[in-house]
Amino acid sequence: MSKEDKREAILQATLELVAEHGFHDAPCSLIAERGGVAAGTIYRYFENKDMLINTLFLELEAKINAAVLDGYSEQAPFRERFLHLIGGLLNFFITSPLEFKYIEQFHNSPYGVAFRSDRIFGQAEDCGIYCELFKQGTAQQVIKDLPLAVLFDLAFGPISSVARSHILGFIQLDDKLITQIVEACWDSLKR
Repeated sequence: MSKEDKREAILQATLELVAEHGFHDAPCSLIAERGGVAAGTIYRYFENKDMLINTLFLELEAKINAAVLDGYSEQAPFRERFLHLIGGLLNFFITSPLEFKYIEQFHNSPYGVAFRSDRIFGQAEDCGIYCELFKQGTAQQVIKDLPLAVLFDLAFGPISSVARSHILGFIQLDDKLITQIVEACWDSLKR
């Protein structure tokens, strides 16, 4: 197996195990076994498990951003940009359940709390496309003037919840229902 293949096998095994069992029940020994590499191999690519977890999250975030930015136009009206990004995110989540489960685990862990705090409170160099969009919408008085954390909750809370319900089989999302959900998120934010 090549160096890049080993790295990818470790990341894929981490994704699967964390999505299935959570961070605590995904020890490096099990990750190595699932990835088909020796336990010490993980440490050739990642300084420690924390680095592995954060690296995987950043790679998933890049994958998500590429997906949701496909066809995105910064010149489009604000509402259209919001609907595009949120709808793209929901579509990504329901078509990528392992990635969604990992991201859920990440955001509901100390890793995610620290990461989101840096993004929301401006300590990160790049606060991300959604943060920038919310700041623009507030400045242009297109969306409600609420704390950034609340705007994130109003937009992403429902998206995460319905994606989870879809993945668990409680609801079946189709294009029409996705459009209605995304528009309801918009309704909660617009002035």
